[in-house]
Amino acid sequence: MSENLERLIAKIDWEKEDGLVPVVVSDTDKNVLTLAYMDREALKLTLETGFAHYYSRSKGRIRKKGEVSGNTQRLVEIKLDCDQDALLMTVKQKGTACHTGHYSCFFETLEGNSEQKSEEIDYSLNVLKELEQLIKQRKVQMPEGSYTTSLFKEGKEKIYKKFGEEAVEVLVAQSRESLVYELGDLFYHLFVLLAYNDVNFDEIMKELAKRRK
Repeated sequence: MSENLERLIAKIDWEKEDGLVPVVVSDTDKNVLTLAYMDREALKLTLETGFAHYYSRSKGRIRKKGEVSGNTQRLVEIKLDCDQDALLMTVKQKGTACHTGHYSCFFETLEGNSEQKSEEIDYSLNVLKELEQLIKQRKVQMPEGSYTTSLFKEGKEKIYKKFGEEAVEVLVAQSRESLVYELGDLFYHLFVLLAYNDVNFDEIMKELAKRRK
């Protein structure tokens, strides 16, 4: 990271909100899109990648904006306020900015009227992202009584064996209901295998994207 970016991060007063700073986000036409939060790492990722990353207080983790929906925000400009405890960020918005499918999070008037049309967004991949995060936490924290912990303790042989067993269970499933159930088990053990090898789910998605014609 450049010295200029390091100086910007160092100037911010990170102590007022327990290591988080609010970020007002607008598009290049000066439409306010959302109010989000960043910690040091989220800001660093934003500056390094050129795409908005925020700290999700509800999920307790950093997430790339649009990681599931594809509605990313490409960084154009970022400014620090006079008190050095808030950011104003201008972005090029892809698709809609709000998780509800509205272009901006500020779509409802005090009278309850919506000023924008909304688009339906499929957030089913959130389940996989949350599963990935939980398994990574188990790998670090190793809580007693956790099945995931037991797999990491037994190591590669056990993790790979269980993945293979679950794949066989998928192949021999006798009904649609049992197939769905066994695929659930397979996905779980796949994410354990990925975490064991320090492979992120995003890397798999990028590899699949490269194969599209």
